Amino acid sequence: MDHTYTIGQLAAQAEVGVETIRYYHRRGLLAEPERRGSYRAYQEDDLERLKAIRRAQQLGFSLEEIDELLGLNEERDREKARRIAQGKIDDIEVRIRQLEEMRGALRALVKCCRDTEAPAPCPILKSLAGK
Repeated sequence: MDHTYTIGQLAAQAEVGVETIRYYHRRGLLAEPERRGSYRAYQEDDLERLKAIRRAQQLGFSLEEIDELLGLNEERDREKARRIAQGKIDDIEVRIRQLEEMRGALRALVKCCRDTEAPAPCPILKSLAGK
């Protein structure tokens, strides 16, 4: 007989909260199992799906993207999965460039602040105020 889990056991095994599982039910990412007596019995497949959702989130995929990925067939949809993953890489590279630009701007403000003698206004605060 397959091992079954209560929602609390499933949450503990997947290292998520019970409310996260319920949210995934509402979003359609995780099917609600049938009741066995007074509780719902989750299967090993449910645990694996939950772990896959978590791994995909850690890689930066949105829940919409995860839903699309989990709906793909491992045998037939390799190219589509690759396109989705490449799109995520492209998004990450754009964000990295934006973060590098932000870092450069902040470094320049910090240097300017350090090099500006008081009682002149702080260049960082002046910049934030749009002056």
